[in-house]
Amino acid sequence: MNRIDPKLLRHKVESIHTLPTVPGVLKRLSSVIEKPQITIVEISAFIASDPALTSKVLKMVNSAIYGFPGRIASVSHATMLLGLNVIKGLLLGVSVFELMQKTMHGLYEHSLACAVASRVLAQKKNLRAPEEVSVAGLLHDIGKVILILQFPREYENAMKEAGEKGISIFEAEKNQFAATHADAGGWLTKKWRFPLNLIDVIEYHHRPALARQAPLETAIVHMADLLARARGFGFAGEDLVPEASPVACELLKLSDQDIREVLQEMEDSMGVAEDIA
Repeated sequence: MNRIDPKLLRHKVESIHTLPTVPGVLKRLSSVIEKPQITIVEISAFIASDPALTSKVLKMVNSAIYGFPGRIASVSHATMLLGLNVIKGLLLGVSVFELMQKTMHGLYEHSLACAVASRVLAQKKNLRAPEEVSVAGLLHDIGKVILILQFPREYENAMKEAGEKGISIFEAEKNQFAATHADAGGWLTKKWRFPLNLIDVIEYHHRPALARQAPLETAIVHMADLLARARGFGFAGEDLVPEASPVACELLKLSDQDIREVLQEMEDSMGVAEDIA
């Protein structure tokens, strides 16, 4: 098997916004959020200048995923309430949803379910900013979209291998690319100057034992990902539900009741959240 050169792989991932198939909003977004000192005012102005983007952001913020149903009427209110990190993540999320739906059927629904479960678990663990963990859940598989767009044939082969051999898509990606969607997501979010906590979660959601910046948040998204798969929301690239990391289990110490409550919340929220697009 001819693997792709790692340097070329990373370069192509980091230049995703140059692809003709990528929506214009994502191309514009890349130049805005890469700025070292971007402010909330600048981000608000960027969103407000695009009516379609404004509508998507407000729809997402007011959805059951964030727990502010119907209460946020303006972009400035949303950015002040949620803060720069969450808004940057949400912008990336709403900008790639369209791509998610086109590139892997079911990935969008899986990502929404993971965002809901991440928020509920973060609240159970009394984290200060559950919305940030929710955004990490929303974006955890962004690397899959990037790899599919840049290397469609190779990614098709990885999915085929996962199905035929009964292995995880994570393992199949390693065989195909010598890297994974978690690596790809990490490279892009580093280039786009996302917060270190968010990068950590995206990079290590399959291997939470390696997380250094945000071990608890990474454990939460790892578990949320597994619960969304186990419950059958969407499709994450293979039909396998991987085993939970012992490190994540030890960090979270979830009871059966906790898990039942997370699944119930996912069920309730997904019932009303599926029209976000």
